Amino acid sequence: MKAQTIYVCQTCGATAPKPIGKCPQCGEWGSYVEETVTKTSSLTQKGSNLRGAEQPQRINEIVANEEMRIDMHSTELNRVLGGGLVVGSLVLIGGEPGIGKSTLALQALLQMKSTKTLYASGEESIKQLKLRAERLSGEPENLYIVSETSLEKILEHVRELQPEIVVIDSIQTIGTERLESTIGSVGQVRECASQILKFAKETNTPFLIVGHINKEGSLAGPKVLEHIVDTVLQFEGDQHYMYRILRAQKNRFGSTSELGIFEMRQNGLREVLNPSEMLLSQNHDGLSGIAIAAAIEGIRPFLIEVQALVSSAAYGVPQRSSTGFDLRRLNMLLAVLEKRVGFKLPQKDVFLNIAGGIRVNDPAIDLAVLAAILSSNMDIAIDSSVCLTGEVGLAGEIRPVNRIEQRIQEAQKLGFKKIIIPAGQQYQMNNLQIEVIPVKRVSEAFKELIIKKESK
Repeated sequence: MKAQTIYVCQTCGATAPKPIGKCPQCGEWGSYVEETVTKTSSLTQKGSNLRGAEQPQRINEIVANEEMRIDMHSTELNRVLGGGLVVGSLVLIGGEPGIGKSTLALQALLQMKSTKTLYASGEESIKQLKLRAERLSGEPENLYIVSETSLEKILEHVRELQPEIVVIDSIQTIGTERLESTIGSVGQVRECASQILKFAKETNTPFLIVGHINKEGSLAGPKVLEHIVDTVLQFEGDQHYMYRILRAQKNRFGSTSELGIFEMRQNGLREVLNPSEMLLSQNHDGLSGIAIAAAIEGIRPFLIEVQALVSSAAYGVPQRSSTGFDLRRLNMLLAVLEKRVGFKLPQKDVFLNIAGGIRVNDPAIDLAVLAAILSSNMDIAIDSSVCLTGEVGLAGEIRPVNRIEQRIQEAQKLGFKKIIIPAGQQYQMNNLQIEVIPVKRVSEAFKELIIKKESK
């Protein structure tokens, strides 16, 4: 055994033979920490023997069977995972402190009463976990709990119990004896994740590991941590709101565009099966600056409330602020509003908010954003029975959006009377009870919303 001392950046994982003030990779100051790495010496010989190793196979001879999945007894969690937890996979759940990562993991195991599971925590004692389980209203007989920070001991418990699912909370609080560095360092996180992945693949045991995030909002530890795992789930939301959003940033066994919505309650997380009713306040009649957009996240359509406030700038430079919407895209839409439509807001503050604390990436809400801004600027309310969908181009044109039929059906189901869509959008629907209004440009949409309303 050979011991080697190196210096590792605790932000990005870069290594150096001596301490460095500023990391040349990520630019952080004072982030290099001394670590001792033990390496096993190996001799390489010519004509090495590959007997016992896995041999290369022709791709047309490989039999690819569908992955076996475990039902998590949660519609939202199964949707984000791609249909369930794949046997032998490694899933990383990240999020801000107090957002509900541990609650999500423990509640998932509590719902699986007929499945043998193991919850290993390096942050809480078994008594604390017992109290949390009682608060979540569930005590299955097949759930085992252990408070341990040694990875080797955790894996030994897994070998003895042979559970079907293992949860480790969290990856930053466990360490391996192979490294002499402190628990939570870049080297420990990387080595522990590698050993867990190898163990999961060899034994076909799925692991759910909880990860912390740093002050920038990304997962703490080396970037290789996200490359090692099979799935990266981001649990996000504002702590001042009750709703939590579960997104898949990486998924080797499913889509990354799926979205799971939960409501945080005193007795745990409740699944929100109809997000449209959650995101619509239904009490904005007569209020300006509010527009309803038909959006799609993953395969599920829902209607969201876009709120805008335009006021005179109190300082020399007008403010542009957005919550739940990309600020750069907001600036682009304001430029389109000024150049193509003729509404200038040079001395106006513009504030935009997506109701419910949700963040939307669907470009189809562009038209609703402009409608809400114009409504607030003119102080004219938009009819609450009208919703909009459409992407806005730089020329002021309304571009087609995907899955227009699902958007129309969702608006019709919630009782809307009109929906404005891009002109030329093809759809085949019978027995429509909602009026579909196609428009080519942003100015045409404003005529339907503002001018016709004033004429009435």
